[in-house]
Amino acid sequence: MLEGRVRTASIVRVLRLDIITLFPEACQGYLDASIVGRARRRGIVEIDLVDPRRWAGGRHRKVDDRPFGGGPGMVMAAPPIAEAIDVCLARSAAPRLLMTDPRGTRLHQGWIEQLARESHLIVVCGHYEGIDERIVDLYNPELVSVGDLVISGGELAAMVVADAVTRLQPGALGDARSAEQDSFAGGGGLDHPSYTRPEEFRDLRVPDALVSGDHKAIERWRKSESERRTRARSGHPV
Repeated sequence: MLEGRVRTASIVRVLRLDIITLFPEACQGYLDASIVGRARRRGIVEIDLVDPRRWAGGRHRKVDDRPFGGGPGMVMAAPPIAEAIDVCLARSAAPRLLMTDPRGTRLHQGWIEQLARESHLIVVCGHYEGIDERIVDLYNPELVSVGDLVISGGELAAMVVADAVTRLQPGALGDARSAEQDSFAGGGGLDHPSYTRPEEFRDLRVPDALVSGDHKAIERWRKSESERRTRARSGHPV
């Protein structure tokens, strides 16, 4: 039973997230910590790590095999992945299925904001040389990428999705304004620089505007710095 389920009127649903992964132990620590862990304990999100080995046959519960046509590495076999997907799809009336894949759409905040409004997300984590292409043919998942780089498996991408959608759930953050002011929130640019005590550190001082007590000056400085950072990153005017 979930601890301390939030019962405020503002929360009208609980986000369910099923992560299909061969390596649940690689995900568990992160999902138990910080904002995601607190949201899980409070019943704001429900996250299940689903291991396809549950549906693998044989004494060794084998979930991969050599690729047809030869070549290096192993390919995740279709049968156990399909069984895991079928079980997850049956858990709600309107699930949304994603799969990590290097050809997928790069994650961005606008897409995350859309996903965060769903009631049930399923993320299939690729590994090894990938997943048997018949999974894509059968289920037509939305393909997700975190960029043009090589990582060992889709678990890291799944953690990005889990973290990003969780923090947008009502009640997940201590201050509801935090998500609204994050970088890229609402299609905006980068956030402004942040400072805290001490006021001076190794001969570097906090900008005068932030310690002036003038709220209008603070807002002007923050807006200006946010725009400057965004321009520097994009190479284009805001």
